[in-house]
Amino acid sequence: MPDGEDRTETKAAISVLRSIHEIAAADWDACAGSENPFLSHAFLSALEDSGSVRAETGWLPQHLVYADEDDRIAGVVPLYLKGHSQGEYVFDWGWADAYERAGGEYYPKLLSAIPFTPVAGPRLLIHPDVRTDTVRDVLISGLIEITRRFDVSSLHVNFLPEAQWQALGEAGFLQRVGLQYHWHNDGYAAFEDFLAALSSRKRKAIRKERKAAAGAGLTIRQLTRDMIEPRHWDAFYRFYIDTSDRKWGSAYLTREFFDLLGERMADRVLLVIAELDGTPVAGALNLIGDSTLFGRNWGCIADFKFLHFELCYYQAIDFAIARGLAWVEAGAQGQHKIQRGYLPRYTYSAHLIPSPSFRDAVADFLHRERMQMEYEKDALEKQSPFRHET
Repeated sequence: MPDGEDRTETKAAISVLRSIHEIAAADWDACAGSENPFLSHAFLSALEDSGSVRAETGWLPQHLVYADEDDRIAGVVPLYLKGHSQGEYVFDWGWADAYERAGGEYYPKLLSAIPFTPVAGPRLLIHPDVRTDTVRDVLISGLIEITRRFDVSSLHVNFLPEAQWQALGEAGFLQRVGLQYHWHNDGYAAFEDFLAALSSRKRKAIRKERKAAAGAGLTIRQLTRDMIEPRHWDAFYRFYIDTSDRKWGSAYLTREFFDLLGERMADRVLLVIAELDGTPVAGALNLIGDSTLFGRNWGCIADFKFLHFELCYYQAIDFAIARGLAWVEAGAQGQHKIQRGYLPRYTYSAHLIPSPSFRDAVADFLHRERMQMEYEKDALEKQSPFRHET
């Protein structure tokens, strides 16, 4: 990783911070807003303070901060120098392999994203009291300049809103699209209202799944705030480790992270726990936004039919309806979500590649990939479980 000072200054009053703690929480959060809890100073600091995000794990913080002429924090960007491509959910391993076969060094690279979190949200975080376009352009220029100064292979901005994706595209970033599956609250007053919008066959299938999960002798609890006790985090970490061992072979998040999450953000956490005779056996972790419930991690240490669907999808819908939330985002991938009311939506990422020849090769790949994504989205939408007239 490049040597240098802890703080790099540019003519545009841009600073690069090696820790989220180098900026006051109030200044960061004023730019991040309250809609997306993953962008908060509390969440990002919990990742750093727990040791989940650090140089040794391949995530070196390089957060971008822009202060205006009055020394007011006008914009920030969560940014990391990465030693690998793990925990990103926008896959570029093929790019890395091609770059290195051509004699280059793909790593380290720069990444603007929320670590281990495939959740969409702004990456150019701008204070609401400043000119958005002006600060946005400064932040984009800062990202380009830092990429040049660090002399890295590439800079990636993952899971950003379409408007910021377009702005980065106009600045020379390559544009990529992906798919996720999200549930939309169409003004439902109860889960049954949602079911009524589905075709008869899909409605019966969901009722059958919920009945099977409920008939397993389990008690399912939705826990928030001070309802979440240390024993619940102990149990959930066991679930998380079990899932990590089976899927990835290693866990990204440390045990301390979950304690810090509970201490700093209990009011933004929904922990759905299934208990058998008072003992937790499965759980799903969600974070609560202003208009969206974000599903994150799940785990189970026993085999219960349809319990995954109940805890991760149906309980989330129940909660969103009760809270009046507009959306449930249930994480990455999973076409099986469609039949449970989670329909495909585009996700967006932008990629700055300084090497002209490598950029051309990636641009060609992305052009063909986007055509495939458009075809796939059209095909998946035809699998919607909703009645045609809905």
